[in-house]
Amino acid sequence: MSIPVFDHFCAIDWSGAAGPRQKGIAIAIAAGGAGNTAPVLVKNDAAWSRTQVLAFIRDTLPANTLIGLDLGIALPFADCGAYFPGWAETPANARALWALIDQICTNDPNLEAGSFVDHPDLSRYFRRHGGREGDLFHPPDASDKRGRFRLTELAQQQQQCKPYSNFNLVGAAQVGKSSLTGMRMLHQLNNAIPVWPIDPLPESGSVITEIYTGLAAIEAGRPPGRTKVRDYAQLNESLTQLDSRPVKRTGAIDDHSSDALLTAAWLRKVAVEPPRWAPKHMSLQIAATEGWTFGAF
Repeated sequence: MSIPVFDHFCAIDWSGAAGPRQKGIAIAIAAGGAGNTAPVLVKNDAAWSRTQVLAFIRDTLPANTLIGLDLGIALPFADCGAYFPGWAETPANARALWALIDQICTNDPNLEAGSFVDHPDLSRYFRRHGGREGDLFHPPDASDKRGRFRLTELAQQQQQCKPYSNFNLVGAAQVGKSSLTGMRMLHQLNNAIPVWPIDPLPESGSVITEIYTGLAAIEAGRPPGRTKVRDYAQLNESLTQLDSRPVKRTGAIDDHSSDALLTAAWLRKVAVEPPRWAPKHMSLQIAATEGWTFGAF
């Protein structure tokens, strides 16, 4: 397998919260090449909006950048043979899913996805606030009460991570809202940058991947279940484990910024490893429908 040579590594801690700007969004870049310089945060005039991140990815990022988005790039498919089993209009693959979400949410501001999860047919598949669990949130005879999972999320569990179903929209650790808003962004990028593994890995140029910042933190020495870093001393200890130079700051740091900084350095370290690009359980069908989390074996 030929892996592109990336000159920069960008990690984006995403947010699915409502509103025009999101305090939960952070962007960090680690430069490639010799020296393993410290990753740096990309500053904005205020908290980032999702549309600003879209423009940043499309127009501002330097060439040959590996971009990691902390969100799910698709919904579970393999477990039931469909995203929305029993619904006549269920999409056939991930790109069709993105298009459907964006179409239904045309009038939702800020790349939000409320219209999708409140859709009279589709709401049946989601767990929403207020105790509203759709009658199809669990597939028939399901034993896992956490909801449906993609194969990549089952792989994450084997690496000491604790994934959540993208159909679950409840709780501080849920990633469903982030994933749905992120899929709108991916659709609106309009094929400007390939999204691995939904698109083949190109020989050169920039690539977008899905990341899980908790996986990066565990591989940087953080204990499972305690992956959040909230001071620079802890961050620099973890950066050292990733062969990165430290950030020259002290004191407190918000965990969105530390997630982005740490994961940018992790991307730089592991992107050269061929097994990361060839997970043993990822078939062509899984790649096209469910996608995969970069780094999950």
